[in-house]
Amino acid sequence: MGEGCESGKRKAESGSRKAEKFPIYYLPTPIYLSGMLRRLRIKNLAVVEEVEWELGQGFNVLTGETGAGKSILIDAFLLLLGERADKSLVRTGAEGCVVEGELGGAKEFQSWLEEKGVEADADGTLVIKRQISSTGTGRQFLNGSAVTLGILKELGDRLVDLHGPHDHQTLLSPSAQRSALDGFGGFQKEAETVRAAWRKKKEAETKLGEFRQRMAGADGATQELIDHQVRELEQAQLQPGEDVALERDHAAAGHGKRIIELAAEVNSLLEGGEENALGFLGKTQKALTEWERLDGAAGEMRSKNEEVVEALRDLSREAERRAEQVGLDAERLAEMERRLDLVLGLKKKYGGSVEAALQRLQDLKKRQAELADAAGTEANLIREVEASGKALTQTCGKLSEGRKKAAPRFAKEVTEQLRGLGFAQSRLEAEIRPQEPGPDGADTVELLFAPNPGESPRPLRLIASSGEMARVMLALKTVLAERDEVPILIFDEVDANVGGETAVAVAERLRGLGRSHQVLCLTHLPAVAAAADGHFAVAKRVEKGRTFAELHRLEGEEREKELSRMLGGDGKAARMLAKELLENGNRKAESGKSPKR
Repeated sequence: MGEGCESGKRKAESGSRKAEKFPIYYLPTPIYLSGMLRRLRIKNLAVVEEVEWELGQGFNVLTGETGAGKSILIDAFLLLLGERADKSLVRTGAEGCVVEGELGGAKEFQSWLEEKGVEADADGTLVIKRQISSTGTGRQFLNGSAVTLGILKELGDRLVDLHGPHDHQTLLSPSAQRSALDGFGGFQKEAETVRAAWRKKKEAETKLGEFRQRMAGADGATQELIDHQVRELEQAQLQPGEDVALERDHAAAGHGKRIIELAAEVNSLLEGGEENALGFLGKTQKALTEWERLDGAAGEMRSKNEEVVEALRDLSREAERRAEQVGLDAERLAEMERRLDLVLGLKKKYGGSVEAALQRLQDLKKRQAELADAAGTEANLIREVEASGKALTQTCGKLSEGRKKAAPRFAKEVTEQLRGLGFAQSRLEAEIRPQEPGPDGADTVELLFAPNPGESPRPLRLIASSGEMARVMLALKTVLAERDEVPILIFDEVDANVGGETAVAVAERLRGLGRSHQVLCLTHLPAVAAAADGHFAVAKRVEKGRTFAELHRLEGEEREKELSRMLGGDGKAARMLAKELLENGNRKAESGKSPKR
């Protein structure tokens, strides 16, 4: 179903009473810019009970009496883009408020959306929903996926610049001002070269640091200490399980006399006495041998007897050997104790076991081999760091040279725009100060502005007047329009303290920006409102003690009437002037370029 058919269906379904209270407006056949706000739906936000606002491409204005609720619509959009909210925003008596927006441009953010775990819509649509309860809790969704406010804020930074009494102003940060100058000068390639050189330098520094850390080891051991530890472990000639055997033998040596006596008794019973086990088994063997000659089946019994005889002989010899081991004299016992002390000391020093000490020996020998070549390796890594640092300095120097040449031209063009916006004797300067080479080069860029003669230029971020700020931003945006990647521009109080020819100049610039961006402007200037591609008006209505904010899209006579109000009355002269403004705006719009898609 086409867009127009859908619009008609939604209008019919809304009902006559609802349309009367909460009118919903649709553009006839919108052509969507990439990244533009298509539709904004608000329910129970402050004085807005329910409004659906469908915008078009190009330059859109929002007008109405002071306090009618124009800023609430902008605030609702900013809520979708991560601005903080509290329960005071919820309309009195409601359980919560909902703001939902539909934007184009998801295809451009597809990789970013996937990184955040959000599914990209096939036709490039972004649907953002924000719910805030009367208790202050809230939830937010992006294409149906729950997301954090941080993600919405990041998306907002990519989509919107708001200029006026708000903080959503990317061009106020030094990094953004530097990027603006780079965009003006066409230095994107040089800036990327600097970033690549900086990454290469950081990688070289990381490799050198990791090598030095590895050579020092976790314990910070020097080569001299490592050599000492290797000698100590190699000279000890540790054997696996040696500590267990030594501790057992040392304990047994304390009972050496009794063990020797028991060994002699075992030997006597087995083979040393007049009647011993082996003697009886010898006689048994002789009988079984004769039996085997008479009966072959006895051979198996004879073999078993032989095995028993051999086992008892082994037992007797083992008892003798063990008695000799534990029956130590003083010198041999002292030698055992010295060995035991050595092994236990190395265990404690190198990991808690003989096996751990042996593994440590292997690790130390490996580090020893690495250290043998360390001097040459470290020298090579140092050369890499120096070479990458030199390359970074050179690329930064090239970028700095370009920035210094572009800065006066940039400042001149912005100043010319400012003088057409009511700052007849103002000037803007782009101050470039050196800094340590980094990923953005070796410069700090600061935009300075002097609105009046005799005043020293001050940083743009310190300008107090929101009206001044909005017009400075308008001048900057006009100069950067063809290069700016942020698709939606919002201007609030752009007309503060201006009128006459300045108002016409403001209108022309906003219309020009509408050729490459979607522009939303809250204005009190008839000249600005008349120049817009889409004109919306906000009005308050009180019914049964409750205040309602209503949104209307103005066309034809309704638009003339609103412009007349803005001109100061609804008389014949005001209506004629309003009609003339609209005709002039239409002629200029037809003579200009069509808005970019």
